[in-house]
Amino acid sequence: QVQLVESGGGLVQAGGSLRLSCTASARAFSRYGMAWFRQAPGKEREFVAGINYAGSRTSYPDSVKGRFTISRDNARNTASLQMNSLKPEDTATYYCAADRSSYTYPPVEASTYDYWGQGTQVTVSL
Repeated sequence: QVQLVESGGGLVQAGGSLRLSCTASARAFSRYGMAWFRQAPGKEREFVAGINYAGSRTSYPDSVKGRFTISRDNARNTASLQMNSLKPEDTATYYCAADRSSYTYPPVEASTYDYWGQGTQVTVSL
């Protein structure tokens, strides 16, 4: 069983930055694809960023491309999400997810991911 723990959420003004971190308990962390999703009240869970097991491929939706950057450190079992130029519409609970299938390209469907963190709140004010 893999446990994922997110940290780094908080309140920030529009235009500001936050960095989220996800620490995994997995022994074979380097085999897992990692991703970040978010969910705002009353909305479906949305793919935000993904990185494959090797760190050689990343994926972003247009809504965050150029503002968010996902990275991973396999030696420290961590995945991070750097969020810049934040907007009020980025307000949501952000979830870290792990996929044990070692896809070359990060999947965007939430159903593909096997393990989830508890979430961390990000609030962007005007």
